[in-house]
Amino acid sequence: MSGSGLSCLCPLFVPATRIDRFAKAAASGADAIIIDLEDAVPPEAKITAREALDTKILPNAPTFLRINGFATAWYAGDLEIVRRLGITSIVLPKCERPDEIANLRAVLGPIEIIALIETAKGLANARTIAGAGAARLAFGSIDLSADLGCSPIREVLVPARAEIVLASRLAGLCPPLDGITMAINDPPQVLGDAQHACAMGFGGKMCIHPSQIAHVKAGFRPSAADMAWAEAIAAVPGVGVVNIEGTMVDAPVRARARQILARQKAAG
Repeated sequence: MSGSGLSCLCPLFVPATRIDRFAKAAASGADAIIIDLEDAVPPEAKITAREALDTKILPNAPTFLRINGFATAWYAGDLEIVRRLGITSIVLPKCERPDEIANLRAVLGPIEIIALIETAKGLANARTIAGAGAARLAFGSIDLSADLGCSPIREVLVPARAEIVLASRLAGLCPPLDGITMAINDPPQVLGDAQHACAMGFGGKMCIHPSQIAHVKAGFRPSAADMAWAEAIAAVPGVGVVNIEGTMVDAPVRARARQILARQKAAG
């Protein structure tokens, strides 16, 4: 079972208890599926849900397993199921220290790890976690808000999002994944949250319902005006500073144009 954590734009969470939804999730248009053994599964059902997983029923799509956290009673058993199923990509929730990444590497060997930053300690250590061998960071905005006792609205969490983007860049990781939007029947909210995450420098956003996928992709898709600008810049030959219709274009401007074109390709 493999994932694509370095490139996925909108992975979709599916509770590990809902095996009947795996195939539907794989056909939903999501870039990857995250089978969730953590928040989506109550304590009394975690072992049963874990043991019910089998390679025969896993989604036919890039798939991750969100295990339970390092400090929980279910962590060791979750690692056993990772080994048994040959899982190569996992999501580590509530990651707070770089040694959690090291522990996973020591037990499981080479594996793609998305480290969820969703506590105050995790945010404080985001830069060392990013540099400890995670493939990608992701932002657990709802959990962080609960930990801090703050409202999970965009303007309040700007500093946290900025730190996770910066930590990813300093470690040479691809842009991080933004946290979920709880609303599943409010397309403008999902779209706006995705646009905000994109503007902050995130490279994708996690989803909790198939209805959110199209709006997340739209939120990361450049506007027609941005695309026209980027295509015009990309069409100009040369590497030095040039004047294009009264605007000076140099290397950073060309880099921005390439980023916009890449976003359009990723969002489809």
